[in-house]
Amino acid sequence: MDNKFNKIAKIAAGVLGLIGVVMLVRVMMHSDEDYKGSSDIAIALIESNVSPFVFFTRMMLYLTAGIAVVFSMVNLVKHPKALKKAIISLVVLGVLFAISYVMANDAEITGPNGTFIEGGEAGTTPKMVGTLLKYTYILGIIGLITVVWGSFRAMMSNK
Repeated sequence: MDNKFNKIAKIAAGVLGLIGVVMLVRVMMHSDEDYKGSSDIAIALIESNVSPFVFFTRMMLYLTAGIAVVFSMVNLVKHPKALKKAIISLVVLGVLFAISYVMANDAEITGPNGTFIEGGEAGTTPKMVGTLLKYTYILGIIGLITVVWGSFRAMMSNK
């Protein structure tokens, strides 16, 4: 069963890769100048070459993400210990996000000289931006500490 699935997957990946290469070659057959401007020729080239390539690329991204999510879920259901670890990890990430949200500021955004920046009204947008920035800082610091700790442990275990 797995052997047949692997063969089918390899053939499908090869066909999709070949389609992508053909579309890329079609786009690259024309110079950048051919695609510039608002002439009928440039618009026709974009609609016949670039738009299908972008659509194909977007569909491959969605397909790949979907397959990754489905197989991850199947793997988690098959291995309850991994599911437990995943849930604990998600809870920890949620707690870190909540901490970031509490620490974030929702005041209006001002420029360096104290002038109000258009679109930076006090409220949810500055709060979410601040939350995501603080969340990134927290995860970055945790990642850095983990790398340093792993390097330190590796140095100590070699002696």
